[in-house]
Amino acid sequence: MDDATAAFRQEFKQKLITWLHLEDKTPDDIKDDDALFGSGLGLDSLDAVEIVIALKREYNIPQSAVDQRREIFTTFTTLSDFVQHYHEQQH
Repeated sequence: MDDATAAFRQEFKQKLITWLHLEDKTPDDIKDDDALFGSGLGLDSLDAVEIVIALKREYNIPQSAVDQRREIFTTFTTLSDFVQHYHEQQH
């Protein structure tokens, strides 16, 4: 992983914590291969909605782009890589 990706992931972890009000978590608590739902971070469907809304607000990623790629919600890495790639394409 290059430095830009590592920096983006660290920043994105902090944003997830803020968006989802995960006050008991720090970026170091979120491992790149953590599952977002179930036994990983333990997120639920309401958290998914919050993420979609935040992605639109913060990165201008339309809901339709997220809906077409549901697999991005598998792990932290799949979500982070999708957002970073989408964001870079727009700039």
